[in-house]
Amino acid sequence: MQQILVVEDESVIRTALRRLLERNDYSISEAASVQEAESRHNLLSFDLIISDLRLPGAPGTDLIKKAGEVPVLIMTSYASLRSAVDSMRMGAVDYIAKPFDHSDMLNAVERIIADHPTSRAVNKQAAGSNDSDVTQDRVTGIVGNCPAMQVLFSDIKKVAPTDSTVLVLGETGTGKELVARSVHQHSKRVGKTLISVNCAAIPDTLIESELFGYEKGAFTGANASRMGLIEAADGGTLFLDEIGELPMEAQARLLRFIQEGEIRRIGSVTSRKVNVRLICATHRNLQSLAAEGQFRQDLYYRINVLRLSLPPLRDRGKDILHLAERLLQVQLERLDRGPMELSPRAIQAITTYQWPGNVRELEHAIERAVILSDSDEIDNEALGIDLELVNINRIRGGQGIHNSAAPHQPRSINSDPAEDLSLEDYFQRFVLEHQDSMSETELAQKLGISRKCLWERRQRFEIPRKKTGSTSGSRRKKATS
Repeated sequence: MQQILVVEDESVIRTALRRLLERNDYSISEAASVQEAESRHNLLSFDLIISDLRLPGAPGTDLIKKAGEVPVLIMTSYASLRSAVDSMRMGAVDYIAKPFDHSDMLNAVERIIADHPTSRAVNKQAAGSNDSDVTQDRVTGIVGNCPAMQVLFSDIKKVAPTDSTVLVLGETGTGKELVARSVHQHSKRVGKTLISVNCAAIPDTLIESELFGYEKGAFTGANASRMGLIEAADGGTLFLDEIGELPMEAQARLLRFIQEGEIRRIGSVTSRKVNVRLICATHRNLQSLAAEGQFRQDLYYRINVLRLSLPPLRDRGKDILHLAERLLQVQLERLDRGPMELSPRAIQAITTYQWPGNVRELEHAIERAVILSDSDEIDNEALGIDLELVNINRIRGGQGIHNSAAPHQPRSINSDPAEDLSLEDYFQRFVLEHQDSMSETELAQKLGISRKCLWERRQRFEIPRKKTGSTSGSRRKKATS
């Protein structure tokens, strides 16, 4: 059973949330402030923390750093959406505007927990780490501070100074070439050439001549001798992207180059010694390909010396928003546009969308939004993301893309208002009980909504507004005089 901590100073809303979530098979703990939450509970033991933004003593955003990798869902009023944006920049996983209905809250909780299946396990490893600042590779611009990216940065520092072959693994669009550049830039070969080759972009009939070169007259059309890309990288680094697409014939030649450190041009009878550091990358499972006979096993063993793994964007948590805002600034400078910022809905879309195309898809979405937006605020529609469709897909099983230990089964929503008071009932009760002792401003602040929203809900539930205390006081004063 998932563990959820609800931090809300208003007991009416806190109790309503607890009963709603408990009816849907969540285990709930409560606190009225950040201090109480920290003193009474181990924050790292929860699957999700739901906190009001405005709390006595310290704001709910303070829980973001204290909770490590545990996702924090911030509750805020419609009048404070800009504060919600700031909360997400600080690392909140999402926000929900008050007043909200049952299905909105349950869907948000379901989605967030499905997206963070291993938060508690990660916290055990990263409990003592400080993640207040986002790490960036100053040379290549790789941005990231999630545990997987921290491991990657650490591994790059270890493997870069060596001449050993590196295999970079990651989904399409995660930035494998940037990792290869980072390894080269941090190596002893930094002043030498880095040559990048996309094996999937070169026709099978040309790949060998491109990599190894050829002598004049080696084949029809070879009117002059030509140096291959491996030879051109002599003294530097050769990056072979999508090496899983390399034809079997070229794989045999590449294996000899790795074993002997020499190449032979097509049509030549002599070999040439070359000193090249090899970095390979693929989004495919080479071990499975080797077992199926589609990739040479001996070549796989030769290139699988040092492995660097890139996480997909959907698993990078708080990094996504920082990366989006950095890409936004890059596009604004490139396109010579004035200042622009992401709207609350755009930020919510960026952090909840799955990004199957990873960083490349995010970059193109930002570029498109900057070009098409007519205002200085980018909305989710300009990014091409339908928030309602995203939420529907994830609740219906879109979260299955994650490699959780067991397949996620959507929780049936049980929000029968007959069992307990609904949030609407609690709203009415709270207003009726406190309107004699509180002003409209105080009522709105306690409920976490704007005065306009409070007025609209009074009209909807037909709760008349009481006379102000000042009017009755003036009458009493006239009577005594």
